[in-house]
Order: sequence, then structure tokens, then C-alpha cells
Amino acid sequence: MNQQEKQHLLELIVNSSAKQQGDFSQTSALVCQLLQEHFDASFVSVWLLTTDTDTSEVNPNDHFVCSHKLVASQIAPSLSHTPALRKIHKLLPQFFTELRSHRYILSSEPQQQSLISQFSDYYQQHGIKTSVDVAIRINGHIEGVLSIEHCEDTIWLKSAIQFAIQCADQLALTLATRHTYDSNEQIYLLRNATEQSEHVVMLVNTDTGIVEYVNDAHEKMTGSPRNTIEHHSAKNLDIFKSNQLLYSSIISQIRNNEVVKGNLKLKRADGSDYWMSYHFSPFVTELGKHYALVSSYDNSAEYLHKAELERLAWHCNLTGLHNRSYFIPQLERAVDGTLILIDLLSFKRFNDTHGHEQGDALLIEIARRLKHFASASNAIDVARIGSDEFAILLPESEDDNPQALSDFEQVIKRLYLNLAAPSVISREKIEPKTALAVVDIKSVAGLFTPLSCADITLQHAKNKSEMHYQFFNADLLSEFTTNAEIERDLHQAIRGREFELYYQPLMDLKTNQYIGAEALIRWNHPKKGVLYPGAFIEIAEQTGMINPIGEWVLESACKQLNLWQHKDVNIAMHVNVSARQFFSGNLYEQVWRLVTRYRIKPKTLVLEITETELMGDIRYAINLCHELAELGVGLAIDDFGTGYSSMKYLKQFPISKLKIDRSFIMDISSSRESREIVSAIIAMANALNISLTAEGVETKEQEAFLSSSACHHAQGYLYSPAIRVNDFAQFIEHHATWVPVEH
Repeated sequence: MNQQEKQHLLELIVNSSAKQQGDFSQTSALVCQLLQEHFDASFVSVWLLTTDTDTSEVNPNDHFVCSHKLVASQIAPSLSHTPALRKIHKLLPQFFTELRSHRYILSSEPQQQSLISQFSDYYQQHGIKTSVDVAIRINGHIEGVLSIEHCEDTIWLKSAIQFAIQCADQLALTLATRHTYDSNEQIYLLRNATEQSEHVVMLVNTDTGIVEYVNDAHEKMTGSPRNTIEHHSAKNLDIFKSNQLLYSSIISQIRNNEVVKGNLKLKRADGSDYWMSYHFSPFVTELGKHYALVSSYDNSAEYLHKAELERLAWHCNLTGLHNRSYFIPQLERAVDGTLILIDLLSFKRFNDTHGHEQGDALLIEIARRLKHFASASNAIDVARIGSDEFAILLPESEDDNPQALSDFEQVIKRLYLNLAAPSVISREKIEPKTALAVVDIKSVAGLFTPLSCADITLQHAKNKSEMHYQFFNADLLSEFTTNAEIERDLHQAIRGREFELYYQPLMDLKTNQYIGAEALIRWNHPKKGVLYPGAFIEIAEQTGMINPIGEWVLESACKQLNLWQHKDVNIAMHVNVSARQFFSGNLYEQVWRLVTRYRIKPKTLVLEITETELMGDIRYAINLCHELAELGVGLAIDDFGTGYSSMKYLKQFPISKLKIDRSFIMDISSSRESREIVSAIIAMANALNISLTAEGVETKEQEAFLSSSACHHAQGYLYSPAIRVNDFAQFIEHHATWVPVEH
């Protein structure tokens, strides 16, 4: 083949549409066809390496595992079969070393024969005598091999090998063109995808600080035209305009190959606010230039949603004030300052009387007044910490002289009067009633929690006759210390069975016989002796210990009633039940278990609860009372006349008995009003066919009035105080006849 023919063949390859379009398969097929014809070769093939391993870095001490793919081949017409693809799963590393350094391997050259010995089986099977393998290289990296094989001995001239190398170079150029097309297509797709992205994408040259690219999303987010950002300094970006220190910090971190991310509140070109989340990722190009890929997006919706969730988590939806969850941690961190606890008196009654809408309106009005006070007083916080409880945390006063303390008392008084000022709610004039407790946090630091001190102070404030506000003082601190000791001792009392039941008899005024006993708890304190309920019941209720105590009382009373019934002592057992125990959710199950275990006769167990406590949840109370009545358990309303029960609700309860509060009985001998009240209660009970017991009867005059007024039963010191069970047995022995309990 002369030079002109070679040039013609190369031009056919170079000018082919397949070559120009980067179609490697078609170009390979053309090369195989032309070389087979002009070299009169038996087989011509092009195959590509498909391994991910860089053949330029093959370890010569290892066998190189290689995958390959036949791209194109041409067989001489005289041959009747197509040779199988050359098996090269484990090539010698020297094979690629030779191809990389000499571009070809010729089977007839002695120094290269060892490299093709691995193909001996293939050569023998197909009768191959001579072959030349030419590397298809791009930038020194072997991408594939052009193989020309003869079934007879063939002498290869240098010029022929050089021509084969030129053909391999054209294949390499085709492959490079295809890679370029693929790369350009990828770049186009990436660019188009970036332009379509809703997120801002930006390239910043960190060596020059210039923004070399930004997509259209930036203008949509910030309002700044693209041409004012692209090819300008990154310092012009919203994120850096008002904070050049942030620019220096981020650039420094990027140069240290650190990823930087964060969130910022910024302003758009039109002045509106937005929140941006940003992410800077450093990278280095093949040319060694340093860049940062910046991605950011408007996360205003996410921020506002998070802010709304936080608001819901930390705020009261009704009043807008902080809630208990937010306020308590602040109070726990406070080491000085003042805590003011505010409670709306009789708010439950107001809700029941006026409805929840007006109740909510009252809470909102109180919150408004407290916010005004808190703002004027530079308060740390003001919160609604309960259904009808509010709290204010004030900073420590810089002036602690007596005059300043006196002035502060006046401030609290003005706050109290301001909260008590009339308000018009739904066209109705309302006079809010509040109680305030004031605690100097520093005075109780390290001893008790300020809120616990405020709770006991608030109880004193509620018990005042007029101005219902109270400062925590030394006397209250002493009382609180005592109460804390009682709370501690109560835990031991429950574990150590230090409680005992005493029994006070109930007299039937008509038959002059004892028809029942009220079980009253006493605490045999190991140091303080016998303690009455007034010394510990309120603390037990506040701490929740009233439930286990109440359960013990109820079971002990039922057990004693069972013993009396076995001795044919036909009396009723009255047991006091606290509001916590009544509304605990398991009172019915407990009573059912005790009535069943001790075989309590119907109507002989009577549970007593105050009318105020009974009104805590009308619907629940009515359902529970009916369920208890079905068990044969009676219900007595204790301290009747001191609460605010409605006749409408009273008729819905299966009431066994009303017990007139002792405060009315003690004055009936001297007070006309008390006599009229008691007479009215007796008349009402008789009209409703409800049994009636007068508590606190101490004189014959009181007994005579009650008997003449048709009161059914009485109990009090006139008959007997509460006594131990053995003394009670001796007491009743003096009364030979017992009358049946009324059913």
C-alpha cells in the first residue's frame, strides 16, 4: 500500500459522518472494513476496555482483571466462521505497559511474543499466525485496542504499523468527540436543570471573590436583577451587604475546605423581609481554581411554620400570654426578683353561671390588664400557668430601703384594685375577684421553690376578708417549713400504717337512738402525738397523697362495718371522700371491690362529699353517683349550705342525706338568721324526701330546736366526740336497743 492509498483511507475515515458525529461503533465498523480489505487480514476487530480501573496505574506484581466489549469486527470473505472474542479476563500487566509505551504489540517480534502467549489457545483454535494489537489512547489512557490478525505468516512493515496507529488515533478522536458530545450534553442538561431549579444556585470564585454564575431563582428570591450579581463581587449579595465580617468568616472557612451553612433574616430589594437558608461547599477545578458552590432557598414558610409551632408550644392560645411550660423554666433559673401569683376567685362558678364564652372573655380581659402592668413594670415575663391562674416574674429592685418596699406594696395594691375594677363583658357589668400572692425569690432561694411558697401564700390571700393579696413572710415561711415536714412525714405514715379511724355516732332525733357512725381519720404521729385531719388533710390533697390515704380509710371503714354487721349491730357507716378521690376515675371499682369482699349490706355504706367538690364536674359526678347507688351505696352531701350547688343539679343526684354545716348550728340559739336558714334547709329536705343530719350539735337548746323543726338526725359533742373503735363499742353498750337503719 503506497502513501497515497493510505492517505485516501484516512480521509475516508476522517470525513465520514460517523467520525464527525462521534459515532464510535459506526467508525469502528468502517475502520475494520477498510483495514481488512487493504491488509487482506483474516480478522480485524475493535474492542473497548470496560473496567473502571485505570490501566496506567496497574500494579505489575498483580494479575490485572479486565472486562472488555467487542465494538466492531470484520472477517475475511474466504473464512467460513467468525472467531470467538479473545479471552482476556486476566491480562499480564506488561501487556498494557507495552501498549502504553510502544503503542502496539506485534506477535512476530521476539521481545513481544511472551505478551501474547496468554492468547495461545485462541490462536490455535482459529489458526492465527500473525497479529498486531494497537492501543486506542486518549491522553495516555488506554481506552481500547485495534486488533489485526492473519491466518498466515505476514511481514509487517513499520509504515504499515504506523498506518494502523493512525487509524487507532482516528478511533481515539472519535471516542473523544463522543465524550465531548456526551460532556456537552451533560453540561447542557445540568445548566438547564439549574436554570429551572427553584433553589438559588451560584458559583463563587473564592480566589477573586467574583460571582461567576447565578441562576434566575436568585432574582425571584431577592428581587435583585441577575446582571447586578453575576460577574460582580460576592460582597454585593444580600447575605453580606450589612455584614462584611460574615463574608470574611465564610471565605476563610471555605479556604480551609469547610462546608458552611446557616439561616439568616434578610431584606429584599423592595424592603420586605424573608428568611434564607444557605449552604457553601468548596471545590477545586482541574486547573487548580478554588470555587464555592452556593445553594440557597427562601425558607420563610418553614421559618414561620416553626415560629408558629413554637408559639403554640409556649403560648396560651386564648390570652396570648406565655404558658406554664415556658414560664416555669424561667422561674427555675431565677435567683432573685419577685414572683406574683394571681388567681381568679370563683372562676368555676362564673363559668357555670355565665357560660364559657364569657369566662374566656374574662380571662382575656385579666390577661390584658396583666400585660399592661408587666409592660409598665419591666417584667421579665407574664404567663397563664393554669385555667384561672396567672404569674408575673419581676426583676430584682435596685433599691431595697424601707421606703422602696413600702412603695412596692402600694404597687401590688394598685395591681389588685386594677384587676378588681369592673368590666363590661357581653353588655354585662362584671366585677372580677382575684387573689394575689407575692414572693421575694431571694428570700426562699435554696429552701423551697418560689411557686410552692406562692401557692401557700395564695391560700392565705384567699382567706382574707377584704383585700385578697398577701406577701410571703417569716410566719408563712415557718408554716411552709412545717407543712414540708408534714408532707415528708406523711410518706412515712402511709408506709408505716400510722393512721387510725375514730368514730362519731349519729343520733336519730325522732327515736332517740344511734343509727350510724362517721369514720374520722387520726394520725398517730411518732413525735407530735395524735393529729386531727385539719393538720394534714389539706397538704395531703395538695400533694396527691390523699388518694392512698382515702383508699385506706374506705377499706378500714368497710372492714369495721363488716365486723359490726357480724355482731348484728345494724348501723350505717359514713365515710368522707375527697374531691381527688371522687374524681380519680377508679372510685367505683374500689367501692365495688370492698362492698363485695366485706359483704356490705345495702344502704349501710354512705359516702360523704362536700357540695362544692361535687360541682367540680357535674356530668361525671351524676353518672358516678348513680352507679354507686346501684351498688347500694348512699351519698351524703357534707357541709351543705356553704357551697353554691344549684337545685337543678341537686335533684339529679341520688342523694341519701344532706348534712347541715356546723357553722349554721352553732348560732341557732342566738341568731334569727341562722334559725331561718336551718329551717329552710329542713323544709327543702323534707320536700325532696331527703334525710337530713345536723352537724356540730353541742347543746340541748340546739337539739330541741332541730327536733321541733323536724330535723331527722344529729351528731356532735352533745352525744359524743369521735372516739376509738373500742371506746365506741363500750359507748353503744349503754344503749340497749338499736333501731334499723332507714332505707
